[in-house]
Formats: sequence, C-alpha cells, structure tokens
Amino acid sequence: MTTLRFPQPDLSDDALALVTAEIASTAAEYDRTGDFPAKGVEAAHRAGLLTATVGRRYGGPGVGARQAARILTAIGEGDASVGLLAANLLATHASQPSWPESYYEDLLRRSADGPALANAIRAEPELGAPARGGLPRTTVTRDGDSLLVNGHKAYATGGRGLAYHVVWATDGERVGHVIVPGDRPGITWIDTWDHLGLRASNTHDVVYENVRVPAGAFAEIPRGPDGVYRDPAAAASAGSFGHPALYIGVARAARTAFAAFARSRVPAALGQPIAETERIQAVAGEIDLQIEQAETLLHGALLRVEAGEKPNLSAVKVAIARSVIAATQTAVAALGNPGLSRHHSLERHLRDALCIRVHPPQEDAVVLASGRRLLKDTPR
Repeated sequence: MTTLRFPQPDLSDDALALVTAEIASTAAEYDRTGDFPAKGVEAAHRAGLLTATVGRRYGGPGVGARQAARILTAIGEGDASVGLLAANLLATHASQPSWPESYYEDLLRRSADGPALANAIRAEPELGAPARGGLPRTTVTRDGDSLLVNGHKAYATGGRGLAYHVVWATDGERVGHVIVPGDRPGITWIDTWDHLGLRASNTHDVVYENVRVPAGAFAEIPRGPDGVYRDPAAAASAGSFGHPALYIGVARAARTAFAAFARSRVPAALGQPIAETERIQAVAGEIDLQIEQAETLLHGALLRVEAGEKPNLSAVKVAIARSVIAATQTAVAALGNPGLSRHHSLERHLRDALCIRVHPPQEDAVVLASGRRLLKDTPR
C-alpha cells in the first residue's frame, strides 16, 4: 500500500474551539433542512480531524482514544450530526487493518483530497438494533470470483454521503462485515429519516440488490466463547466512546447557550440580567457539575483502559448519558418557553442530547447485566 501523508491536527483547546465555532455556524440551518451537513464536515476535514485516527503505518497521526474523544467533543459541540458522522469515521480508521487493502487505500486517497466517510451499517427493519440479539438477514453469496450483497438496512447514518459501507451480513454459515463502496450499482437509498434529533445525520434506509464486491471484501467476526455470533456493539469498548464524547459536546453547547441567555435576559420586573440571581446561578452550577461529571467519567475510564484496567465501560457509557441529558434538561427547564422555542438553540441541543440513549449498549440492558453479575458474584 502506498503511504500517504495526512496533517497532524492542532488539538489545542483554542484550535478546537475555532473548529467548533465554524461547525456551529451552519448547524441550525442543517437541522431545519435535514440536508447532509457538508459545510460542517468540510470544516472538520480541513482541520485534519477526520483523519486523526488514521494509523501511522498509513501516514496518519494515529491519535489514541482520549484525543479522539476530545476531537469528537469539539465537533459535537458545534453540530451533533457532524459529530456522529465523524465518530463513525474515526472508529473505522482506528480499527484498521480489517479491510481489503485496495479498498482502504482508496478510502485514504479520497480522504487526502476531501472528506470521505465510512460507517458500519448493521440495523435492519425486521431485526431492529442487532445489539438486542438476532442475526442479519442481509446476505452475501458467491458468484464466481465475486460476492453479491442483498438486503435492506435501516438507520444507515451518512446516507448518500458515505464513501464506504461496512455492512453486517451473513453468507449462510458465517456472520461478518462486507465492505461495500458507496457508488456501486445496486445500492438504493430510501429517505426514511425524520427524527427528533440528529436531523442532519442522514440516517436513512438503504437497500442492496446484487451489489457486486470482491470475495475478499467479507470478513467474519469472532464468535463468542459459546460459539454464538453477537453484535460487536452489544458491549461498550474504548473504541466506541466516540459517541458519548460527542454528546458531551452537545451538553457543553447547551451550557454556553444557557449562560448567554441568562446574561442577556433582563425582565422588566427584575431590572437586571437573570444571571445575577442566585436561582439561575445555582442552575448554572448544576449544569456545570453534570458536564464535569460526564467528562471525568469519559476520560477517567479511558485512562484506566490505557493503564491495563478493565472498567465496566458499558456502565460508564450509561452514567455519561444520564449526566448529558440531566445537564441539557436542567438548562431548558430553567428557561421555560424560551428553552423550548425553535428560535433558541437550546431546543435543538435538547433534541440532540436525547439521542445518546439509542446508541448501544442501552441503559436497560446494561443495568440488568450489571445487576445479575453483582448478585451472582457477591459472596453470601
């Protein structure tokens, strides 16, 4: 494989803040239209953030999980939809080498010229979220030296903006991922995404009809110790912490919006900004506390992983989600109608923050598994 040279991104707080501001400048527009957030994606690419996890062996910066989390918090603070697209792409680059060499080289070449997105496409209309159990109905079948991909997938984030699809499928005996270039004949998009939050993420349905790929494009995923296939996203890993990171960015954006409103709002009966009142100051402190808690959980867990420990990352993900939602809901509740108006960004931040719950593993499954493990392992 030819080694390319990717920029070393400036990950200083000031540099990331500039990218956040540029992405945020178009976030409301894309939220209203639901269009692919091209300007935000381009801003992240121009700053070198979308290729930050490309391995050094491929000429990339090869940043680790903690720096990737900082990047995604900054992007998510600007626009959660752009953050989700970036999180999926950075996870793809960080997990290499698992693709056919020619395909990954093509993705890298495209990434050198402009944004080139990739995402794992797993959910199906009948199956729902694969983390809940079940095997894919999407199939790969041998046809000479090629494979044919057939199936219907749901919630395929990135839509027509994807350069590559990483499709969860089965060949009848094995389960794995098949790498599909986004411009292959036989791919049809169905514009189903009309969601409460992440409206610009283009998380549509996609249908594959006899999409031809090389035989080497299919890679089996490991079976569990019991010989059963399980979705890799059913348990959190350090590589999956990009999703919680981006939503911490959403909470930070809500904090900023709350503070700006509080400083500018001067009710006639009060005669001073509401930011001067103890009630609003206490609310601001609660918001800040929840965000500090979420950030400490995120980076503390990743530091423990770096140290060779094995924290319960699924439980940490749930705790972060609770803090993100609490911070954002607290900001909205304190402002009343203005916080729920589409004229104010807090309403968008609340909608986006609630979407953290849909990413696997989900809260009910995590809490049940933790409880069972505790009750089973605790000595009598």
